[in-house]
Amino acid sequence: MQANGWEQVTGWEEDDLAAAWPALRHSCSTLSRRAPWQKVCDAAASIGPTPSGSTVRRFFEHHFAPWRVFNPDGSTTGLVTGYYEPLIRGSRTRSARSAWPIHGVPADMLTIELGDVHPELKHLRLRGRLVGNKVLPYWSRGEFSARAEGIPAPVLFWADDPLDLFFLQVQGSGRVQLPDGSMVRVGYADQNGHPYQSIGRWLVAQGELSLDQASMEGIKRWARDNPQRLTALLNANPSYVFFRELPAADGGPLGALGVPLSAGRSIAVDPRYIPLGAPVFLASTYPLSERPLNRLVLAQDTGGAIKGGVRADFFWGFGPDAGREAGRMRQQGSLWVLLPKGMAPPKP
Repeated sequence: MQANGWEQVTGWEEDDLAAAWPALRHSCSTLSRRAPWQKVCDAAASIGPTPSGSTVRRFFEHHFAPWRVFNPDGSTTGLVTGYYEPLIRGSRTRSARSAWPIHGVPADMLTIELGDVHPELKHLRLRGRLVGNKVLPYWSRGEFSARAEGIPAPVLFWADDPLDLFFLQVQGSGRVQLPDGSMVRVGYADQNGHPYQSIGRWLVAQGELSLDQASMEGIKRWARDNPQRLTALLNANPSYVFFRELPAADGGPLGALGVPLSAGRSIAVDPRYIPLGAPVFLASTYPLSERPLNRLVLAQDTGGAIKGGVRADFFWGFGPDAGREAGRMRQQGSLWVLLPKGMAPPKP
């Protein structure tokens, strides 16, 4: 990272910074217990819940310093995608209609924290299974699905549609509408340790779709037209996400920081480069557009596909409108992480 002046932050003067204040307060509910953040979070608490935009601007310029984020190759731009909280239909009991399991974490899956052995690997972990006296990789998506009934993984719910369930796993959290019309929330609990692979890119490589057709809606249309190939499509992504049922609550889903995400003001980042909870200024564009999207956001989540310095996943909110925006967002952007004055940036 490189220290910048506020005048070097693209779009800083254009944003309605007050709109990010609730997200900052969410971050402070966790960060205030950490020494570098305690002073600024105490100052934020003293301002109250609804300050003016000018007050928020003075607060940030007084307490924070902007640091431009770089990629390992020295470049300053990177990919900005979008995600959202989907709604899928399902049931607590299996039926002909609700036949695809939403699994909790398997009891036989091991999690090995490599940082416990080598501190320089503190951000890396392995998932595996014990076979005799050997630890082998945990089952891939295709292997897990084929063996699911013999694996000690609880079933939380049964989904009506396998493709909707797949996209729920890609998003990492969502809501399940039950037959009586009520809704329950599920959130990310763990993952099988296999890397995420884009099924859109798989379809492009197969010559089934062009790159501009490989959006969420384009993939769904292809799946409806090719039901006999749905299993092969889904298994092209070996990653498999396990969920937990969350208590009913207002606001957004819980991100990796453990606080509710704010629509349009939360992003997922790679925590090796950007500290979780930190304010970040994003300079990008709206989906399929050159219209500037320059906005103060909070780094409150992570994701399996979010790797690198200048890399962000923008949280659009809940429901189909948010899903449409998220599904077509694949922009270039720049990031500035805002750190309390005197705090050094992390070393990846």
